This record gives sequence, C-alpha cells and structure tokens, in this order.
Amino acid sequence: MHLPDPIIDRADGTDPEHEALLADSVGLALFVVLETLSPPERPAFVLHDMFAVPFDEIARIIDRSPKGARQLASRARRRVQARNTVPDASLDAQREVVEAFLAAARDGDFDALVAVLDPDVVLRADLGAVPAGASREVRGAEAVAGQALTYARLGLTVRPALINGVPGAVTTRDGRPVSVGAVTVRDGKIVEIDILADPERLSRLDLTILDHA
Repeated sequence: MHLPDPIIDRADGTDPEHEALLADSVGLALFVVLETLSPPERPAFVLHDMFAVPFDEIARIIDRSPKGARQLASRARRRVQARNTVPDASLDAQREVVEAFLAAARDGDFDALVAVLDPDVVLRADLGAVPAGASREVRGAEAVAGQALTYARLGLTVRPALINGVPGAVTTRDGRPVSVGAVTVRDGKIVEIDILADPERLSRLDLTILDHA
C-alpha cells in the first residue's frame, strides 16, 4: 500500500499556504480506495467517471469489449460509493473523536478504544521497504484497538495535527518522525486510519510548522 506524501498542518487549523494544495488534491481517502481497485477496474472507472471517456475508447485501452469496460466501471463505482470517502462535516467533532482515541491509547483503555472505532474500521500502513509478508492492513475494531495499544507502548511523542485536511497525529522519537497518521471520522466513529511509516519518506518531511502550534 503506497500512500501519498501528506500535507501536515497544526491541529488548530490549516495553514493558508496549504489550502490551495488541499483544494486541488484528490484526497487521501479516495486515493486509497482507488488503490484497492483491480488494474482493469481503476482505468475504466477513472477514465469514464472522472474524464468522461467513452466506453468504446476505454475498451481499446484496457483490451476489453465496450460491454466489459462498462461492467468494470460499474463494479468499481459501487465499491467507491460503498466506501464513502467524505468525513463528518464538523472538524471540531472529528478532533474530539481523534483526541478520545489518542487518550484511550495513551491510557491503555481497550474498551474506550473500541468505543470510538467503527466495527469495520480499516487501518492501513505504508511501511516502505519491508520484508515480504509484513502486515500492512488491519480490519475490525478489536484488531485495530490492539494495534493502537501495542503502538502506544513504544513510548513515542504524539503530536496532534491536521493531515491532508483531516485530524490525525505525528509521532516522533528524539525529534525525528516515526509515523504520520490520518484519521477518517464518519458518524462519530473512526472508519479509516492511514499511516505513513516509511522511514525514508518521513525523513524528508518538514515538521517545523508544528513547532508554532
């Protein structure tokens, strides 16, 4: 799972210099959903639904019949719609849920963690170059809560932040970033957690904006 480079801002608001970047961004959540589509589904959906390319042309590009291209786009569309990428409208309400999650992890409160997680929550991690077979996705409230407790025991410094315009956190050790996590909150529950933990990419991030919080 490859996550895009994050746009990081203070937890109390978005830096004006980043607003244009966020406005033009496809959005982290939608990007992740597109990554879950199969190779033929992705171009069929993107070319037709986002760029209005006719199915006759798409069929030639992906080496399928026009009917097959239409079916692929339809299947992809259902999957994207099922994974609504729009978080709750209130940023303050999102922050409250994320703060409750971070506090529960810090306190080692498993039940409190599960309480703020959607039963079907998905945690994804971009770990960069890792050994084959390393887990990059965890599903379900109890499994994600367990991962959060394990991570909390590492003794990292956790700094709330806005990640690509949604609440999240940056963890550091001795001033160096260890992970950047973006959280999607829907209907008052955490439905997705996307974590960038690629040491090479993290080393290139400029986190000085957090020093002005």
